Amino acid sequence: MFGIRYARFEQGQYVFRYKKGRVIAQGEGLSFFYYAPATSLVCVPVSSADAPFMITDTSVDFQAVFIQGQLSYRISDPEKTAKMLNYSINNKNLSYISEDPEHLSERLVNLVLIAVKAAVKNLPLRDAIVASDDVANKACLSLRENKMVKDLGVEVLSLSIAAIKPNPETAKALEAETREAILKESDQAIFQRRNYAVEQERIIRESELNTEIAVEHKNREIQDTKLETKRLAQQKQLQMQDEQLKFNIQAEEKNQKLVELRTKNEKAEADAKAYALREIMKVYEEMNPEVLRALASAGLDSGRLMALAFQGIADRAEKIGNLNITPDLLTTVIKSKA
Repeated sequence: MFGIRYARFEQGQYVFRYKKGRVIAQGEGLSFFYYAPATSLVCVPVSSADAPFMITDTSVDFQAVFIQGQLSYRISDPEKTAKMLNYSINNKNLSYISEDPEHLSERLVNLVLIAVKAAVKNLPLRDAIVASDDVANKACLSLRENKMVKDLGVEVLSLSIAAIKPNPETAKALEAETREAILKESDQAIFQRRNYAVEQERIIRESELNTEIAVEHKNREIQDTKLETKRLAQQKQLQMQDEQLKFNIQAEEKNQKLVELRTKNEKAEADAKAYALREIMKVYEEMNPEVLRALASAGLDSGRLMALAFQGIADRAEKIGNLNITPDLLTTVIKSKA
């Protein structure tokens, strides 16, 4: 009513409110009432956006390559962007009055094509196919330093390349060549594996033979050790026998000396006794027999004395005419013998 309207903008929409050619309000996500006949509105989207691209180029070895990727960006300086492109909106329905907002991504994609081609132009086909990350990094760095990108107030967030592919015929040729190389590597790997298996078998067999030889050497050493131990035991036994024999000889020698000494002592003792006996006999020879008999009968009991008497009678029987023995005497003799 009376030209007064209400406008409400979402977050991510940076709004410039112009009146009489001057900015009277600006900001992101504003809402306000305005007088439509005297007010101009400019809305610049500042949220991030993606711009896919596809490029056909030629490598340094004159091979066609197809590059597919995506650019992520955002408007970081809405004022610069609004000056370079027309982001004015219709007061009635709040829609853009020009197609410039749609052309921003096209301009950026054109700059991307230039940066990517510059990154690929010095690469041969084989290197270019596997250099997606390097090409993306070089192109992204080139865009961030590009003056046009800075004048547009755009910040390049990232640039990614999904694939760098040759044409189908070249791809088949590379696949065939790669396939043959892979098969060759596979055959080589099989050969090396078999050769390795044979070598390992040889090593194992050699190790087994070395083990058997070592076992034989060890058995021989054990046998030699047993024989040496047995020889030493026999030698020790002979030595002990020799020592025992020497000990026995020494004992016999000592025993012989002891016997000789004992014999000598016994002989000396016998000689002494014989000498004493001879001296005694000499004394007895010089004595009267009657005295000897008296000495011999001294200390004898009555029975022995009577026996000696009868012996004396028997010795002089031819001189005795008659001998009378009383019963009492016989009884005494018999009792003494009993």
